[in-house]
Amino acid sequence: MSVGQWEKLLWKDQPFPDNYVPDSFLSSLRRNANFKPYAYLSLVLASGAIVQHLATIFIFVAIFVNLQERTLDPRILIWLSIAAFILGYATWERLDSLRSDTHGRQTDRAKTGKSSILVFLALLALSPVLKTLSAATSSDSIWALSSCLFVFNVIFADYSPGSSVGLVHERLTSVLSMNAAISSSVVLASRLSDDLAVFALMLFAVQVFALFPILRHKLQSTPEVVQVILTVALAGASLRLAYPLSATLVFVLGFMFIFVTFVAPWVLFWSQKYKNEIRGPWDVAVPKVN
Repeated sequence: MSVGQWEKLLWKDQPFPDNYVPDSFLSSLRRNANFKPYAYLSLVLASGAIVQHLATIFIFVAIFVNLQERTLDPRILIWLSIAAFILGYATWERLDSLRSDTHGRQTDRAKTGKSSILVFLALLALSPVLKTLSAATSSDSIWALSSCLFVFNVIFADYSPGSSVGLVHERLTSVLSMNAAISSSVVLASRLSDDLAVFALMLFAVQVFALFPILRHKLQSTPEVVQVILTVALAGASLRLAYPLSATLVFVLGFMFIFVTFVAPWVLFWSQKYKNEIRGPWDVAVPKVN
């Protein structure tokens, strides 16, 4: 008497033991079904966002050191920040010109203008308060706290490419990363000696840690040569600013940039041959929700 064919149905009463395994059980076995192999060049280009972010942090730290040692006039930094904001906003408008919503673009311009003026005035008014924020705290504690916040900023930064059309939607991790960087900037600014230097550093920090990441997301949808030029320019600027501070620091920065750009992608590219993801009929069903 034939007992019939086994079916993978829990609701059906079948004349088979509970631990029955049919001969066709492994016929649907799949290895690395969703795996897409990486190309080394694409990994190198993708690492540019990390290098850009690290370079901006070291540029900011070098600016802070120069302000603290009074080798940089705060007024020069203010005008450079204003010029960088105008250049960045013009670049944003050029990239945003692909949008067909003219009314929405005009509304965004008005909001940007109001927000810029409010931030400028708020920083100007809060500079005397920020200068005395950590007066009772030792410098060693300030350096340790600032370093931890910058590490937090690097870990939780959003390095994914943005969209060339429409607004950039911020992730929670990128918001946390920005808050950590601004907090670290406030802590460092409180060690400066005059209000104008505090204002200049905080204005620069807002542009570097709040506005530039949004523009960087937008630029990641541009041709690859733009990414290469931006990465080289920021890395070169950070090395140039670090050179008067310490030759050892320049060596460490250069090694770190090379490691992030070339060595780390090669390790990931080499290790993908050991990828072994097995899928089969025993996997839990994944619902497809539109």
